[in-house]
Amino acid sequence: MAGGKAKKEKAAPPQHMPYQGGISFHKSKGQHILKNPLLVDSIVQKSGLKPTDVVLEIGPGTGNLTKKLLEAAKKVIAVEIDPRMVLELQRRFQGTAHSNRLTVIQGDVLKTELPYFDICVANIPYQISSPLTFKLLNHQPVFRAAIIMFQREFAMRLVAQPDDKLYCRLTVNTQLHARVSHLLKVGRNNFRPPPKVDSSVVRIEPRKPRIEVKQKEWDGFLRICFNRKNKTLGSIFRQKSVISLLEKNYRTVRALELGQKDSLKEADTKMDFASFGEDQGMEMDDDEADDNEMEVEDGEADDVQSEFKNKVLGVLKEGDFEEKRSSKLTLQEFLYLLSLFNKAGIHFS
Repeated sequence: MAGGKAKKEKAAPPQHMPYQGGISFHKSKGQHILKNPLLVDSIVQKSGLKPTDVVLEIGPGTGNLTKKLLEAAKKVIAVEIDPRMVLELQRRFQGTAHSNRLTVIQGDVLKTELPYFDICVANIPYQISSPLTFKLLNHQPVFRAAIIMFQREFAMRLVAQPDDKLYCRLTVNTQLHARVSHLLKVGRNNFRPPPKVDSSVVRIEPRKPRIEVKQKEWDGFLRICFNRKNKTLGSIFRQKSVISLLEKNYRTVRALELGQKDSLKEADTKMDFASFGEDQGMEMDDDEADDNEMEVEDGEADDVQSEFKNKVLGVLKEGDFEEKRSSKLTLQEFLYLLSLFNKAGIHFS
């Protein structure tokens, strides 16, 4: 307005948080660098490193944690996707006593073939939490432990116990392969730039020996059980959709056992459990959904389906599972129930 004071336009907030050395951190890529030296020391101490250990560090950033790991272990292999961080790591340790014990691999850890390591230590972008956890658990040879910083809610799902609110398919799948314990709660102000949520450090120790299951069978079974984890198993396994899927699979397996493979229709050989959840064993369940929204579809069935339904419910009754809920079952109970189904010729893949 003429004669008036010109309004000062507010400067747009910076998209990236600058680092002292001139590097900008990309929050959109999950780059949150640990800045608290006491926290770094605590993570290294709780890692239980030995002087002979080879350490895999995922997401080393500018090397604050890397330096402490090099002081405690024989060798550090750091996997970093950002070429700017790779250059910073090389610059920081070049010419130091640690330089010949540090190997930096530039690349996406999810697409990288991981080398041998004893201990994994990682401050990761939280969006890769699920796939990275299972990539590590499937790694051979088996490592001793992984100490990983996760978003707090994700971490608490990993360590949840039966009847905890966060107990879910992710919990059971992870604890099938490993023992998981909570080490540290980490406030958001320990990072630069600070994330929007608090974090936690957990310790993951692969089971030795492994609990052997057929993974597709196990995954199909858990998808059904956690379809609505607070419903009774009797209600879940009475659904027409569940009975139909299991019956098709039952007839397929029976025909294969009798050598009648040629008589099978293609539709009967493809079991689709995708309707019971995303196709990832680590996917978290929709725990907030109202259980009352799921009506048990148990209408009129023909004689064959009624007979098969009785067979399924008979398995639940045999193990005293009909009135139990997935939210309260232990890992051992899930394994036992699956064994009862398989013993009765009922399969989930």
